Amino acid sequence: MDLNQLISKLVEFRDARDWKQFHKPNHLATAISIEAAELQEHFLWKSPDEVEGKVGDEHSCSEVAEELADILMFSLLLAHELNVDPIEIITDKLKINEIKYPVEKARGTATKYTEL
Repeated sequence: MDLNQLISKLVEFRDARDWKQFHKPNHLATAISIEAAELQEHFLWKSPDEVEGKVGDEHSCSEVAEELADILMFSLLLAHELNVDPIEIITDKLKINEIKYPVEKARGTATKYTEL
């Protein structure tokens, strides 16, 4: 299944339940934020070793993957509502980031581009 087919499947799922009324851009953006917070809960107050254990555990990893799926689904629905192509906007953003974070300055550091 390609990305457009996946988006069509999401829209079909949403429309069959008459949920479009709840999927205005501001609602979808809020839903993304809430789901991102739910994802973070899985890692809150965990040491790096605990995080690795969680990611390595099939059940825990499955729970984390469900939260990630929610974020991705709401993100794709938001892209659909904004009439933007996810592949195009990600590609464009990568080009911008290549300029902001040249390899020779950014490699191995988490420093923000304004401080490189």
